Amino acid sequence: MDIIFLIKLGLSLTVVLVILVYVLFLKPSKKKKTVKKTTKVVKERTPTDLKYLSSIIKNREIDTKTLKETLDLVLKYHVKIPNKIGTNNHPNFVMYEDIIFAICRHPNTKSTIISKFTSVLEKENKLYKSQINDALTKGLNSRM
Repeated sequence: MDIIFLIKLGLSLTVVLVILVYVLFLKPSKKKKTVKKTTKVVKERTPTDLKYLSSIIKNREIDTKTLKETLDLVLKYHVKIPNKIGTNNHPNFVMYEDIIFAICRHPNTKSTIISKFTSVLEKENKLYKSQINDALTKGLNSRM
């Protein structure tokens, strides 16, 4: 009788162990689902960092609509260029020059997109008007 008791005890402990393993490891957790939802929300947001927007503009495969929307975001969040340091341009102005070059050379750009972007930049940054115009001229000349 002792051996039968030990076999029943072993089988019952095995069943309990299987149930515990299922509950702990195989049952889906509610916490994991909430984490996945929050990461999707973060990915859907449009970053407004100037470097990120510039990288989108430099992508030659985007269409005209995406280019225009990205330039509108640049004008919305980064229209004001930091003031000059003495007689020298602010180091961030180089990024604006790169954006102007990129839109001038982009295969899906239109003249209205270029003129709107540069005119708004010139209007908001009177100190940089000649530099913006020079960058525009160089960008348009580089197309040929």
